[in-house]
Amino acid sequence: MKQKPNIPLSVPNLSLDILDNVKECIETGWVSTGGRFITEFEKKVAEYTGVDDAVGVQSGTAALHLAFQILGVEVGDEVIVPTVTFIATVNPITYLGAKPIFMDCDDSLNMDLDKLESFLEDECSLTENGLINEKTNNKIKALTVVNVFGNPIDMERVIEIAQKYNLKVVEDAAESLGSFYKGGKYKDRHTGTIGDIGVLSFNANKILTTGGGGMILSNDKDILERARFLSVQAKTNPLYFEHDEIGYNYRLTNIAAAFGTKQIDKIEDFVEIKKRNYELYKKELDKIEGLDVLPFNENTRPNYWFYSVIVDKNKYGLNRDELLMKLNDIGIQARPLWGLISDQKPYKDFEAYKIDKARHYVDNLINIPCSTNLTKEKVYQVIEMLKKFKIQK
Repeated sequence: MKQKPNIPLSVPNLSLDILDNVKECIETGWVSTGGRFITEFEKKVAEYTGVDDAVGVQSGTAALHLAFQILGVEVGDEVIVPTVTFIATVNPITYLGAKPIFMDCDDSLNMDLDKLESFLEDECSLTENGLINEKTNNKIKALTVVNVFGNPIDMERVIEIAQKYNLKVVEDAAESLGSFYKGGKYKDRHTGTIGDIGVLSFNANKILTTGGGGMILSNDKDILERARFLSVQAKTNPLYFEHDEIGYNYRLTNIAAAFGTKQIDKIEDFVEIKKRNYELYKKELDKIEGLDVLPFNENTRPNYWFYSVIVDKNKYGLNRDELLMKLNDIGIQARPLWGLISDQKPYKDFEAYKIDKARHYVDNLINIPCSTNLTKEKVYQVIEMLKKFKIQK
């Protein structure tokens, strides 16, 4: 019997050179939230992304929680978010007693900035007390954008809108470490370094992993100091264990950072592999009627984190779900787009503004294998299966 392919969607690309760092952590006892690898990793990430400093935390979710709190989001406030994202983008808003307002996506899967402007112009009022949602009479405090699947959103326009309407900007760059702009006002600037606060994730499926972990980026020293303070239980006097306010156990561990200091050195190699495989997929899948590989935005250097394929049942012969099942049944791991956050049970009663295009993508999009250790041979195996499954008319 022919063996099924075993091609995972997105797995870590680790090497044994990490073991020297791990060994040092064990031998010195520095395995928790202190140790030299934390500061080394922070400095390397800051240098790579072009900011002065960064703060390591235990997850991207923790980073978002701190970001919203530091920017003043509190009970009763509202925060504009995309409906096309992982739910972790939105959950921390509710930790603070605030409420999300959901925006549709455009054809890049990022937030539809035309609809965002329409909402702010038609549904809100800019007052001395800030931007007010006329429907709820609540203050809209911040705007959160996500670079979905590593595809940089138009940050020039995001910042222009935010400044016009007095909104703080949180860049959820959890998926886009390594992505930057090749032109315009923010030429050579990395995603996560342009808004008030940027957030990274080092979860196992990201382009760089520490097993878990995250990072806060900002060009504001006070913001970073505040994040570092809150992430270690807000110790005003560590010696005498004095605390003037509530903090969190959010600091990155040294053993996680020991992975990160090795991983960050390889990120450009990882991006090159991602790009090579993306271009191979696109070249070959463009030949298959009914499959359309989504492009990345022009004038950017994306990190090519995930590869998205739109399935047209009328031309391909199978719908998205049928293809999804066939691929997974033979050992090629594929997944759909996240369910829209505005449709999820905890959030279905919150405001969602003209959600339309996102429904098309949630019904027809499939993500195919994209690991940084994915070989050319494995890519062709996926391509051959996608050709085989097409129903010929």
